[in-house]
Amino acid sequence: MPDMSRERAQTAELEEFCRSEHVRLVGLLALHVGDVGTAEELAQDAFARVCEHWPRVSKMANRRAWLNRVAINLANSWFRRKGAERRARTRHGPDIDVPCEADSADALAVREAVASLPRRQRTALVLRYFEDLSVAQASEVMGCAEGTVKALTHHAIRALRDQAGLLDTTIDLGEAAHAH
Repeated sequence: MPDMSRERAQTAELEEFCRSEHVRLVGLLALHVGDVGTAEELAQDAFARVCEHWPRVSKMANRRAWLNRVAINLANSWFRRKGAERRARTRHGPDIDVPCEADSADALAVREAVASLPRRQRTALVLRYFEDLSVAQASEVMGCAEGTVKALTHHAIRALRDQAGLLDTTIDLGEAAHAH
């Protein structure tokens, strides 16, 4: 009986962790990849990994950092696949475009601007300003030095400020991540 009770407690803890992190993770990924639908799929994949590795993850001091790392790695893999698809389309012709949901103009402008950044700058910016991680925490998630995170963030902010459409707009990463 004690094993069954412990198993139920672990299942409840896992469910609560996933429930409490879902909206935040989808928002982070939406900014990172520039699309809410893709972000939801990537978050689902990240949570599947959490479930798969829960016995180990549940003992970690910072479960959120592990989840962020997995999610960013999944997003990076998605970017690589998209690049391969783009190269294949260039060689073999375009596919039929699928229409997407309309977002607010501000949310689209911010997401588009963030998406235009180089991948590592985008990752650093999203982790620092959407996820509100410290430089040290972001460097842990990204697997790089703190100075690298600082430099990437600085360059990302400068690039966003230089974009004409964003000079007159207040950048709200939270709104851009969660708008549909």
